[in-house]
Amino acid sequence: MTQPDHTEFLAFAETLADISRDMLLKAAKQKLDIEIKADASFVTTTDKAVETALRTRILETYPDHGILGEEFPSVNTDAEFVWVLDPIDGTAPFIAGIPVYGTLISLAWKGAPWLGVIDHPVTSDRWTGVAHEFARHNGTPVKVRTCGALEQALVTCSNADFMAADARARFDVIRKRAQYVQYGGSCYAYGVMASGRTDLGVDGGMDAFDVYAPAAVILGAGGHFCDWQGQPLSFDMDGHVLAAGDKSLLDEALAILSGA
Repeated sequence: MTQPDHTEFLAFAETLADISRDMLLKAAKQKLDIEIKADASFVTTTDKAVETALRTRILETYPDHGILGEEFPSVNTDAEFVWVLDPIDGTAPFIAGIPVYGTLISLAWKGAPWLGVIDHPVTSDRWTGVAHEFARHNGTPVKVRTCGALEQALVTCSNADFMAADARARFDVIRKRAQYVQYGGSCYAYGVMASGRTDLGVDGGMDAFDVYAPAAVILGAGGHFCDWQGQPLSFDMDGHVLAAGDKSLLDEALAILSGA
């Protein structure tokens, strides 16, 4: 299936990332107004302000497109093109001042991750990508790396506490066999995978807004991104996701995580 032309949409997505970067850099210097959501996660007025600004620009520019965001109700998610937004991925690190937080902006096409931006304001890192076409880090093309086996793999996991007990048990098999597991990188971990610095990403408790932009970037860098059953991501996925640079490593991890 021929994909749409990405040129206009990617330029617009980077404009959105410029808006969010400016807002986050200013907010990081101010006292934060913090709330606890029903799921016990953090949210700040900055999360809401950034998403509001991005939604406003999207609806002005593409009124027929849908929007799926973290902080406000979804709009028109049956549309051919749906913008998937996480205004601050890593709100807890943002509150703590640990600079792995960023904004995730994705454009889904026919429900699947297609175009993505991972923007990290404090470190001035930005990954962009179009699934199965290309990925770039600060404008320079990047590719995932090969990895022969799990025992040689550098694995990332945002937080294993987000996993249910049975999923955590399966992840522990990965953890014990892997060469090393790095925790707490938020979306930065997916960016460095696209740049060929890590091999496997295993996460639970995720929503579409957490992973659609990273998925588009990693798929663009030649990698793989799916759920723990090996199925493509969807808006109503169960939250368990797996990313890999190497197909053989993906298959090895799936054999463990799927419970097969």
